[in-house]
Amino acid sequence: MQSSSTAVFTIIVCSFLIPLSEQQYTPDWKSLDSRSLPAWYDEGKIGIFINWGIYSVPSIGSEWMWWLWKGDNPDPSIVAFMNNNYPSDWTYADFAEQFHAELYGDLASAIRNRTDIVFGLYHSMFEWFHPLYLADKNNNFQTQFFPNVVNDRWGAGIPCHHGGFYTCSDRFNPGHLVTHKWENCFTIDKHSWGYIRTSGINDYLTIQEILYQIITTVSTGGNVLINVGPTSYGKIPPIYEERLRQMGSWLKVNGEAIYNSVPWKYQNDTINKNVWYTSSKDEQFVYACLLDWQKNTTELVLGAPISSSSTSITLLGSGVGSLSWRLAGASGGIIIELSNIKIYSLASDWAWVFKLQNITPK
Repeated sequence: MQSSSTAVFTIIVCSFLIPLSEQQYTPDWKSLDSRSLPAWYDEGKIGIFINWGIYSVPSIGSEWMWWLWKGDNPDPSIVAFMNNNYPSDWTYADFAEQFHAELYGDLASAIRNRTDIVFGLYHSMFEWFHPLYLADKNNNFQTQFFPNVVNDRWGAGIPCHHGGFYTCSDRFNPGHLVTHKWENCFTIDKHSWGYIRTSGINDYLTIQEILYQIITTVSTGGNVLINVGPTSYGKIPPIYEERLRQMGSWLKVNGEAIYNSVPWKYQNDTINKNVWYTSSKDEQFVYACLLDWQKNTTELVLGAPISSSSTSITLLGSGVGSLSWRLAGASGGIIIELSNIKIYSLASDWAWVFKLQNITPK
């Protein structure tokens, strides 16, 4: 992710600025790590992250364009691009004349006045000359301007060990349960966090790949923060818009398996590795998220659940009511009958969610 340019994120899951009630803590990790997150952060699960800065003007290479052009090991393609398109005395700062960030206020106003989405801003390089910093320094760093939850990117030895939630690294997705709250921050463009004019269709995640990240992350206790890169004019490119709308249509049908959910005893099924689980907080419902529906599939075998006489199974968005099922074996497991379901008639085109009621884990 960029190291020194301005970014804005509009988020359901706020990644940085989360006001909490003031409380005193002692200078030790046990006390500091006891600071709780607000409930809505865990419940929201999905956020949208917008990286938008001066690098959006040349929109070449990545958000590291300046370093790729003038760094210790310049990228020949970036150097050639600059030589062919800009005067020899052009500097990175000259791009600022073509970048105007007045849209921040409009975006903040639209989000806050028209939705219940949490909105925040951050600058990824600390402004050591900023009056707030200087005043806090003069007061021996005791002034509390913003008593907020922070992530784990604020000191040596901190990532993946301390902080309100772990990020560990960009695109962090361990594939197994992490008991401390964590976040998978990834970008729809596979190579850049900012807008790149030369990106082709294969440079972007498919909706199937995005849903894989969402489902596996939430199943294992994390939140996702999904990045898009606007153009220098603040326009969201069509490919990003398409992916976000696809995600929204999927969540409209299957959102109950994501929002307000908690990890189940099993994250990945014991038999079918295309199935990942979440659970409602009251454990009344378990959601089995199927990532891949094989052609001519007539039944789905699940190894993790144990059924009861009152077990009920439905497929979200199918409109067919309760599905027939039978025991997979004496030790548990369920076989769900799918022969009467026409996949082309389902409300979801990707990643299908089975809602299981009155089941227990093995």
